[in-house]
This record gives sequence, C-alpha cells and structure tokens, in this order.
Amino acid sequence: MGRGALGRSPLAPALALALLATPAARAEVLEEHAHAPYPVHARADQTLRAALNAATPITADGQRFHGYTHWSVRWNFWWQQDGAGRCRITRVATRLHTRIQMPELRSGSAAQEAQFQRYHRALHQHEQGHVQFGRQAAQAIDQGIAALPEAPDCPTLERQANALGQRLLAEQVAAEKAYDRRTGHGATQGAQLD
Repeated sequence: MGRGALGRSPLAPALALALLATPAARAEVLEEHAHAPYPVHARADQTLRAALNAATPITADGQRFHGYTHWSVRWNFWWQQDGAGRCRITRVATRLHTRIQMPELRSGSAAQEAQFQRYHRALHQHEQGHVQFGRQAAQAIDQGIAALPEAPDCPTLERQANALGQRLLAEQVAAEKAYDRRTGHGATQGAQLD
C-alpha cells in the first residue's frame, strides 16, 4: 500500500532586493516530478503480494509498502525596504519536488500481469493524492507569503514569512496523514491484493 512522505522545507533564506514599488508581490510555483520504479519478478509459485513484498525497498514502522511518495517544498522571497525601515514582500518563488516509488512488474504470468495492472492503477491514484498534498502546500505557501502585510522591519517580515510557510506545511502534512488513515494507505481506493 502507498504511504505518503512528510513534506519538509528548511527555512528558506530571504534575499533583500531593492525594487521599484509594485502593487502586489509576484508569486510562482515551479514543480519537479520524478519517478523511481523498482523491479518485481513474480514467480509462478508465488502470489503477486508475496512478489511485491519481496521486491519492495519501502519500509516504515516495521511495515512494507508497495508505493511511496516523498514531496518537499522550498520557498524564497524577496523584499523591499522603504526609507522608514518598513519592509514588504515583492516576489515569492516556491518549488515543489515530488518523487514517487512504484513497482514495475518485469516478469510474471498473464494472471499476475492482469492483477498487477489493476493494482498498479489504484496504487498510482493513491500516490497522486500524496502529490496533491505537496501541491496544495506549495500553492498555499506561495500565495500566503505573497499576501503578507508590510512589517515594521525586514527581520520581522522574514520571521513572519518563514513561520507562515512552516505552519502551512505542517497543516498539509497532518492532512496527508489523515488521508492515509482514511484510505487505509490506498486500500479503499482499490490498492489491495487478495
């Protein structure tokens, strides 16, 4: 079954940048997605579940999983300081990186292949749900930091922006854990084997 990774982001450094005044901060989310298949060779004398359990490199809390999604969000922001020392965000750049590990059946019987295709589709759907949590975190962080009000000074603004990013990240991580509990790591979405 799939298990989502916790999204993490180190505190991103803010870069002071003197820019002309603009009405609203520019924001952008860039996404990078990677896939990391692992090979599965099913023998005729074993079940597909046994073949997957033997092949998977994914373990957590003493359990084996057949799929795993890791996502991370990083953000950078730039600000402008006025003559009185007040500071406002002028630009935000947020990056989402995801990596999905999924099985790839390299050998097996026709029956195992048919069962694998059904299972793989459902597992992939579940893992895409994990990607969506990363996407929601990235978008919320990007928009939230861009919308921050002016602060009395730039160090205060930097603390506020990073605290907001960490809070929004933690909210998505908690929602993602609830998603795994609610779906039984994808079982209620069809990612289960007999």
